[in-house]
Amino acid sequence: MRNEIEKVLEAMREDYKRWSWWSSSYKPNAHSDKKIMNEMIENYCNGLEVTEGSRYWKIIGSNGGGSQRSVKGFIAKAGDKKFQEGDMLKAAGWAAPARNFARGNVLDGTGVNEVRWTGIG
Repeated sequence: MRNEIEKVLEAMREDYKRWSWWSSSYKPNAHSDKKIMNEMIENYCNGLEVTEGSRYWKIIGSNGGGSQRSVKGFIAKAGDKKFQEGDMLKAAGWAAPARNFARGNVLDGTGVNEVRWTGIG
């Protein structure tokens, strides 16, 4: 499961890099200093973390340069009544996922390419 979760994190990192480079070319003054932009990319990429709870894996990260942290999504563990192991769930808040429907599954690869740097959703 850890390898599959790492694929989700890597997809989020790559999406953040694409978004950063796109925004700097679209708005030249947005990241006038490439050093700052690269620092923000590094902070985002290194700031992603996964914590294990009793029912879910929680993906937590920052939004680039700041110290504010937010939940980017949840991944269901085995034993959930509604969801299969590996189902990707949007965050409803800090401590709980949105339990309306899964956004993909990390074990069968569905949805991993749909993950954005802002999270599962």
